[in-house]
Amino acid sequence: MYGFSGDVLIEDEFLRDGLQNEKRVFSIEEKLRFLAMLEAAGVRRIQVGSFVHPKWVPQMADTDELFGRIVPKPGVVYTALVLNKAGLDRALAVGVRHLSISVSASETHSRKNTNRGVDEARAAIVPTIEKALAEGVAVRAGIQSALGCGFEGRVDPARVLEIACDFAALGVQEINIADTAGLANPRQVFGLCTRLQDEIGPDIRLSLHLHDTRGLGIANMVAGLQAGVRIFDAALGGLGGCPFIPKATGNIATEDAAFACEQMGLATGIDWTALCAPVAKAEALLERALPARISHVPPPPWERTEKEMS
Repeated sequence: MYGFSGDVLIEDEFLRDGLQNEKRVFSIEEKLRFLAMLEAAGVRRIQVGSFVHPKWVPQMADTDELFGRIVPKPGVVYTALVLNKAGLDRALAVGVRHLSISVSASETHSRKNTNRGVDEARAAIVPTIEKALAEGVAVRAGIQSALGCGFEGRVDPARVLEIACDFAALGVQEINIADTAGLANPRQVFGLCTRLQDEIGPDIRLSLHLHDTRGLGIANMVAGLQAGVRIFDAALGGLGGCPFIPKATGNIATEDAAFACEQMGLATGIDWTALCAPVAKAEALLERALPARISHVPPPPWERTEKEMS
């Protein structure tokens, strides 16, 4: 059952999904400090922000300027979220070379998120993806609310499979399955990911965006590992939530995901202990505790030094 092996890529989304729902707007200088701490901890892919309209998500209004301030570190991929052609044009203007471009599998969530129904949003996103690919950008095509909708409840897996196959036909490098409302369970995750892997084939990588709204986030990650997934989204401290879903709560925590992988013998390249300090910094700025686990408890006995144990 737990015979999986290999490296795991954890994409940290603190700067995008984590901050997009916060009333406190972080300055560019603050964002750059958190970016540096994520880099120092060994995070290899970081979602820096989203190119969306600042009227709807003011926390992301400085994404263009933020990308212009980044000093790239070798081995780190800096990515962003795009929902339409206008966002893509902004991303291209500041030289972004990796993008998540997504639609929702839920009619209600799609309308609240983009003011379009699912079919209209799918038709509109195709030329955006095609243009990004033509410009040499690595594209991760995403399916939001793929494992359940905060408004409608169950989402038909057949619709998710259909959207994924359409994305695969466009030539994207990766397809991301998002549990936007945190409604998924491990059996559901395993079943859908297994079906998707069979449909899209081995040449396109599958990734999971998991929220821990109901406490099943890490369990769902393990189910994804069992299904062969090796790319997972997470956020420092477990911060996050969709601004268009009532009471949507955070992602799985980057440090919790890295710790879980390490304990199971899977390499992420992330020093989870180095993420405890930035979690504490985020908590001080936000004036509340964040939901992550491992950054709030002592390391396991085998991780402690003799001095710490005495």
